Amino acid sequence: MKTRDRILVTSLELFNEFGEPNVTTIHIADEMDISPGNLYYHFRNKNEIIYELYQQFEKRMNEILVAPPEDRQITMEDHWLFVHLLFEHIWEYRFIYRNLPDLLASVDKLATHFNRILDKKERVNKAICEGLIANGTMLASLEEVNSLSQNITMTMTYWLNYENVRNKGKHTEDLGKGVYQVMSLLTPYLEPTHRAFMQDLSKKYL
Repeated sequence: MKTRDRILVTSLELFNEFGEPNVTTIHIADEMDISPGNLYYHFRNKNEIIYELYQQFEKRMNEILVAPPEDRQITMEDHWLFVHLLFEHIWEYRFIYRNLPDLLASVDKLATHFNRILDKKERVNKAICEGLIANGTMLASLEEVNSLSQNITMTMTYWLNYENVRNKGKHTEDLGKGVYQVMSLLTPYLEPTHRAFMQDLSKKYL
């Protein structure tokens, strides 16, 4: 692996484990057993490393946040798989979400890019809800769908912070709770038979 790629891999591991604010370029260089000068040859500062990691994150996120297919009906299984994949990817780059306000304020262009991700999350969540309504799985008004898609997006975005606070800073890997919370937001709008399926899935998942 090239040194530049090793820097990115090592930085991601350290940011995720210890939190980005607690990791310096010196820590990264020490972990890799290279000189700080060697690291600065590839990246002028930590923000450049963060921005490149974010670009990796955004590329994969854009692959996940695609509109559901129009040639077949959307099922609850489709929605569950989408939410699960999204949470897995968020966990892979969890340092972004755990320190989101500071990163958006300190790293150039990050706020603009992340807002695009939020827009796509809302659009895809809305499209999924509309698909479930179209096939009779859900019953909700336009206003309820708009509110629901926004609430789902907020839960997806801030779940790790909530868990961190509730566990007093002890990071957990229980993505199941996050997926469950997102899926449960749909439950009040599901038709009875699909609500039973959702409740059964939740028990197995938790």
